[in-house]
Amino acid sequence: MSGRHIDKESPDWDLHAHWMSLALDQAREAAALDEVPVGAVLVDSRAQECIGKGFNQTVSRHDPSGHAEIIALRQAGARRQNYRLPGCVLYVTIEPCTMCLGAMIHARVDLLVFGAREPRAGAAISQGRLLNEGYFNHHMDFLEGVLAEDCGGLLQQFFSAKRQR
Repeated sequence: MSGRHIDKESPDWDLHAHWMSLALDQAREAAALDEVPVGAVLVDSRAQECIGKGFNQTVSRHDPSGHAEIIALRQAGARRQNYRLPGCVLYVTIEPCTMCLGAMIHARVDLLVFGAREPRAGAAISQGRLLNEGYFNHHMDFLEGVLAEDCGGLLQQFFSAKRQR
């Protein structure tokens, strides 16, 4: 179980950038609804098929668990008729929080790929390093840095606009 930064020199860059761009589309949907712009796409890595996607909807759904990652996991679980989602990669624009990482571990996601770090509440590397803990029953690797500038920039623009209002 480990994490690493991925850059444009990686042989997997184009594939990861493709799926992250779809997660960014989801984040833009959230921003259009005045939700914090975080998007997620869950991919079956064997079929290279999106089986779940989501964007933050905590405000509109009045749901503290309405994070992009949770919505994508719920969609995929309903599609597979199983809460366990082995063989999947979750792409999310921002480093996940503790709740979302816990749900990914419980769902048995194989790999987390995120764009930008979340310095306040990121639970993979920024504040907590939950994926390095040995007490979980499932271990998941992570990659960071895919389209990081675009992912982080979208959040910065959103909060800058909020402060100006």
